[in-house]
Formats: sequence, C-alpha cells, structure tokens
Amino acid sequence: MKTPLLIAALFFTGFTFAQEKKSDSVKTQKIEEVVITKQVFKKQSDRFVYDVAASPVAKGNTTFDLLKQTPLLSTTDDKTMKIAGKNNALIYINGRKTNMDAESVTQFLKNTPAENIQKIEVITVPGSEFQVESSDGIINIVLKKKMSNGLNGNMRMSNSQNKFNASNATFSTNYRKDKLGISANLYGGENIEGQEYVLRNGTSLLQNESVGTVDDPNKYIGGYLNFDYQLNDKSNLALSWNSSANKSYGSAVNLLNTLMTFDNKGNLLETKNNKSNNLENARSYNNSVNVNYELKRDSLGSKLNLNAAYLHFRRFQNSDNKTLVQAADGNFSQLRQQVLQDIPQVINNFSTMADYIQKFEKDFTLSVGGNFNQTKTNNDTKNFFYFYDTAGNFDNLRSDLNHFIYDENIYGFFLTAEKKFSDKFSGKLGARYEITKSTGTSEIPNQPMQVFERNYNNILPYLSLNYAINEKNNISYSFSSRMRRPSFWELNPVKNILTENNYTQNNPFVKASSTYNQEMTYMFKNSYFLILNHSLYKDVITQVPLQRNIERDGKTYRQLAYIRTNFGDKQEMSAMLGMQKTFLKKTLTTNFNIGFQHNINNGTLNTDPTTGIIFDTYINKNKSTSLTIQTNNTLSLDKKKTWFLGVNYFYVDQQQIELGMLKNLMSLDISIKKNWNDWTFALNLEDVLRTNIVEIEDYQTNGNYNYVKNDQFNRGGTFSITYNFGNQKVKKVRNIEAASDAIKSRTR
Repeated sequence: MKTPLLIAALFFTGFTFAQEKKSDSVKTQKIEEVVITKQVFKKQSDRFVYDVAASPVAKGNTTFDLLKQTPLLSTTDDKTMKIAGKNNALIYINGRKTNMDAESVTQFLKNTPAENIQKIEVITVPGSEFQVESSDGIINIVLKKKMSNGLNGNMRMSNSQNKFNASNATFSTNYRKDKLGISANLYGGENIEGQEYVLRNGTSLLQNESVGTVDDPNKYIGGYLNFDYQLNDKSNLALSWNSSANKSYGSAVNLLNTLMTFDNKGNLLETKNNKSNNLENARSYNNSVNVNYELKRDSLGSKLNLNAAYLHFRRFQNSDNKTLVQAADGNFSQLRQQVLQDIPQVINNFSTMADYIQKFEKDFTLSVGGNFNQTKTNNDTKNFFYFYDTAGNFDNLRSDLNHFIYDENIYGFFLTAEKKFSDKFSGKLGARYEITKSTGTSEIPNQPMQVFERNYNNILPYLSLNYAINEKNNISYSFSSRMRRPSFWELNPVKNILTENNYTQNNPFVKASSTYNQEMTYMFKNSYFLILNHSLYKDVITQVPLQRNIERDGKTYRQLAYIRTNFGDKQEMSAMLGMQKTFLKKTLTTNFNIGFQHNINNGTLNTDPTTGIIFDTYINKNKSTSLTIQTNNTLSLDKKKTWFLGVNYFYVDQQQIELGMLKNLMSLDISIKKNWNDWTFALNLEDVLRTNIVEIEDYQTNGNYNYVKNDQFNRGGTFSITYNFGNQKVKKVRNIEAASDAIKSRTR
C-alpha cells in the first residue's frame, strides 16, 4: 500500500507591504497631476487585503506565484496553499468557493496571470456565513472587471525532475459575448511519486525495522466547463461542470523488514529478515455539476444566491501484499503471507444552499442563509489472507469481508450582522446552527448487522472587532467556533497493510471534533505585524501509533498499528512578528518573518475501537516550543523587469505532534524567470540543500520506541513555458460556489 502516514507540520508565513507615498500638484485652478498610490496591504474588518495592482511583485507572475508572495500565505509542496496558523486554506474566487477539485484549483492558479488579479483577501478567521471546518482559513481572489467581448486564454507545459521525471500540460480559455460568458480548462499529465521510508519500533528487547521505497505512478486528466448568462441587469444564471480522473496502476512498496531480539544487557541475540512486496492498482473519478442563480436587489449590494449541486465520486483499489522469506537459494522468493485486497468506495451527494445579504445605509449589513447536504457512501471491502507454512506450502485461507454503508444529512443555518460604527471601529457578530444526522451500517458475513449513529446539534458563534487607532496603528480581535467532521475514507473500516506487522486502520466510530480559535492582530504602518493565535481542539481526529507483542509460529513479534480515532485534546499557541518591504526602487521585494509556536498535547489510547484489541498504552501529554523563520525575496534583474530571480527559505524547529517529536525542517528554493512578449519561461529549483526530509521520533515511559523517516525527494527542478493569447481584456466568468464543495473536501 502506498497510504502515507499522517504527518502534521505548521509553517508560518509573512506579512505586509510598505505604504507608498502620494503627491499632488495644483497650479491656479488646473490640476496638473495627481498621483495616488494605494496601500498595498491592509486590515479591513474580518480580513487582510493585499492590493495586487499596487504591488510590484504581480508583473509577470502566475496567480500561484503571487499567492506564495502574499503575506500570511505559504506552500511547502508547490501544490497547496497554507495560511499561517491554520490547518487548511480554502480558495474562493470573487467571494465564492471554487467549484473544482484540488488538482483543478492548482492548475487554475498556476495558469491564471497575476495581471488578472485585482486583490487577494486572506480571511484567517472566517465568519458564520462561511461553511468551513476546524481552523480552516479562506483565500479570496478578486479578479479585475474587464468588460470587453472576445476570447483569451493560455497554454502551459512543464517538466519536472525529482527522483523521477514528470510532465504536465494545461489549456485554459475564456470567452465573452455580450451577456454570455464561457470558461473552460483542460489539463493532463503523468508522474511517479517516489518516497523512501525508514520505520523502527519496539522495546529494548524486541525491535522491528523496515527500510525501502514506495513508488506511485499516476496518470491524470481533468477540467471544467462553466457557463454564465446575464438574464438582466440584476440577475445571472450559471451552470458549471467539473470532472477529473486519476489512474495509478503499478504502485509498488518494497521494504526489507528486520526483527532483532536483545537480552536484558542489550546484546543482540537473533536477527530475522523478510521482505514486503506490495503492488496496488487504483483509479478514481470525480464528477460534479452545479446550478447557480444570483439576484441583485439594490445599488448598495444586497443580493440573493441560490445553488443546487450533485457530486459523484468513485474510487477503485486492488492490492496484492506479499510477505516473502528467504528460500533455500538465499533469495527472498518464498511466500509466508499474501493478502489480496479489494477496496472500492462510491460517494453520491446532493446539496442545496441559499443565502441572502441585505445592505442598509450607515454601513450595516445583515446576512442570513442555510444549506442542506445529503451524502451516501458505499464501501464493499474484501480481504483474503493466504497463509503459508515455513516450507512455503499453502496452509490456510482467512477472509475478512465488510460492506460498510454510510448515510449523512447536514442542515446548516447562519445569521451574521456587520456594522461600521465609525471610521475607526467596526465589528461583526454571527452564529451557525448545524444539525448532523448520520447512520453507518457494517455488514459482515455470519455476524449481526452493526449500526453506528452519530447525531450532532451545534451552535457555532463568531465575533470580530477591528479598531484603527490612527493612520499608522490598527488592532483587531476574532473568535470562532467550528467543527471538523471525519472524511468519508476515514470512517470506512479498512485496514491498509504495509508489512506483515505494520498497518493502518480506519474507524467508523470516529466522531466530529470541535475547534475554538482566537486571534489578535496588531499592524503598524501596513508594513509590520504582530499576530497572536490560540486554538483549542477537542476530540482531535488523528492516527495514533499503537504497539503490542504478538505470537506467530512460536516466536514473538512486535506489531505496530496506526489507528484512526479521536485522541484527546490539543492546544496550539503562536506569536509571529514580520515585515514585508520593497527596496532599491521596487527592484527587490523582501518578506521576512519570525515566530514561535507552542503545542500542548493531551491524549491517551490503548484500544483499537474497531476490533477491541488491547495494545500497550500510548500517551502523548508532551509540550514543545518551536522557532519558525521564513523569508521570500524577488529581485528584478533588468530595468525593463523581464528577468526575475527568486530566493525563498524556511526553517521550522522541532515540535511535538500526535505521532511524536517532528524534527526540524528547512528548505532553500531558487527560481529564475523570463517574460518575453506573451511568453513566460521559468526554472524553479526546490529544496536545493536537500533538507526537507521528515523525521518523527517518540519515546514512551513504558519503554516503547517509534521512529519514522520519510524522504519524499523534494529536491528537484521544474521548467515551464506559458503562452498567453487573445484579448486580455475579456471579463472572467463568475466563479460560483457549488453547494457540494463542503463534501468534496472530505473525499480523497
């Protein structure tokens, strides 16, 4: 299996741009010149606003490049964006969540010129009107409004070299004719995601070690098609379709496993080896359609939004997991155990959403709305265990069959009031009421039907206050309460086998967790920041490493299981100080920030909730304080600003997470880019020093030890060519939030 271990690492990112000067000259009654430069980065109500048009970083970049330079944002894998202090960042376009899967969102961001962007809003603590989970933040990209008719688009090709070579191509286009707007995107590519693992666990008397590789080939294709029609001056009707497919055939795990036995004095008594050769074939399909109606009610901005969506997700996975021992010739060719797995998953979702925003005079806004999600999942898992004796002869067969069906209905309602009391003081108050009703049934041959019910009724309050002390100083405070529901694949009681003694186990008993977020922000001159965060997580959903001794063929082995479950509480506190400025007449843009994060974990577990098997007690009541440093630098190499050099660096000190102590990480990235007419040529070198390698180590008071080293071969290079064509003044089609977006985030 290629299922990765869950590894949590939080990274901090930067802040603010300098405020430019303004000047005007008046001669008699004629205005000769008025030059006004906007604030590049500022705090507004519940969000930070980055004015792209006023920033020298935007020219010649893609939207994804621009986001990496935006204060508070960062990426560690060049695929997903993170907001400082948040688990996840959701992408919104013009105030609505993108109706795309994760790969399509990445392609959209990497193939949209930054010149098309008016501003980027970073909402670190979203209000009650946003349907988000846990401590998720929002990145809202506001596109420029260009009214010209015509056609435009771009084509992009890239080639990457890490452990393996990868290629990608994308074609995007936008068309507008009077009241009709059409946008489309098609992308495809292939890669092999290579990883190396070192896994160690055990006690002072008995230790397991697994060393080897995981190579996962992928071929993918996808895209979207959006239609937006203006019915009249006040109303629009939109239809969007998104589709993606991924094929991963021949995913291989090759591990050499060593069992070592020691005496009480630490002397090695015996070494026993075997190999795990696992081969997996998997494919997935994701299709969704969304209909949106928008009605503008008045000139103040009041409007009604109605959405209906349908989502169909399918994933099929078959694997052949072999444990091999040495034959008479010394080669690892003799079967000891073989597990054949068939793990399909089908998800169907129907969703509706309605919200109404009423704007009043004197800067008062009232928002009300609701949503309904109905989801049905079908997971018909089949496992067949073939056991062989010490001579390699077939001994017996054990089957493990489980047909798990999970139905979930979510009803949500929100009310939000926002008021600007003066030029200095504004506030926002709201709440969401969410009702979750879910039922899971587990059908196992020759056993009574198991039924799992989860019903929640939650009131989730929200508060935001913002006070501009004067032109140079601003202070704000936000509080939010959220839920984090388990993903559908986390509920499916599937055992993913890595080695004969090492596996991961999902859990239908997992319940939703609660999160309480607080944030205090101080801004000085729109260039310097101090941000204080505190998040409290109740019933954290995570993987817990449990160990125990097992007997097989008269010999004792050490079993390690990563159990998906609720694991106590957790607190995260952070303080971050940063600045972002331009130097040398806007030739150099520098973002530097430094911060500390304090983690407090409080969890205990000794039982697999799905089977009742008792393991050694695992306790994580540890604390850690970590230093984080990050700097992003963009240097223009010529006067015409067609050549750009980028140098980025981050460092994260070791910190305590659920699996143990995550050791320090750092990465140095270098890029060079050339803009030539409508062409852009770019070369990016990631993790130049090859220091972005994950290591986790844990020592328990009962003597248990666990170690994970995961090298994902982050060091590599990517060369890309982008060509923009057509009328660049074409207005972008409205990007509509689909009613099923909250469900998509819980599929794989």
